[in-house]
Amino acid sequence: MKSLNSYPQFLELARNRYSCRKFDSRPVSRGLILAVIEAAQLAPSAKNQQPWTFLVIEGGDARREVAASYGRDWINTAPVYIVALGDKSQAWVRPVDGKNHMDVDLSIAIEHMCLAATSLGLGTCWVCNFDAPALKSALGLPETVEPVAIIPLGYPAEDTQIPLKKRKPVDEIVKWGKF
Repeated sequence: MKSLNSYPQFLELARNRYSCRKFDSRPVSRGLILAVIEAAQLAPSAKNQQPWTFLVIEGGDARREVAASYGRDWINTAPVYIVALGDKSQAWVRPVDGKNHMDVDLSIAIEHMCLAATSLGLGTCWVCNFDAPALKSALGLPETVEPVAIIPLGYPAEDTQIPLKKRKPVDEIVKWGKF
């Protein structure tokens, strides 16, 4: 059994991850982008289906389309966008009620990427409030594939402060035994 010695490091990483909305202009190397995506590759998924693809966008028309689907100016400061794509036809479906686990699987992979980026000194923001149908059309995605999230990626601007986390106390989010 592993000791708790490395837990404080993980907890500090989780505390330092935040939604960065202001990036500096430094480019992010392909090696760092791939390191962030490697963390997603290692994420667990239901029945190991891995119903995901990560589209890396650094420029061109696709970059304009991604930014337009979100419509907030700050996103333009990020040098890289990773569009997390999910394929419902490749995801595990729970037989008893038909629940498709594509969103759950992709959520785990995305948070792995966000934590990896933080550990590498990069900032991310998990963007879900975008026009998914418009972005799907602009990117020419197949019928079963949908954009689930946009993850802007880059170096946080120098004047960026990690915001105070406002979280419910543990005793409000934990129940023991039956609900």
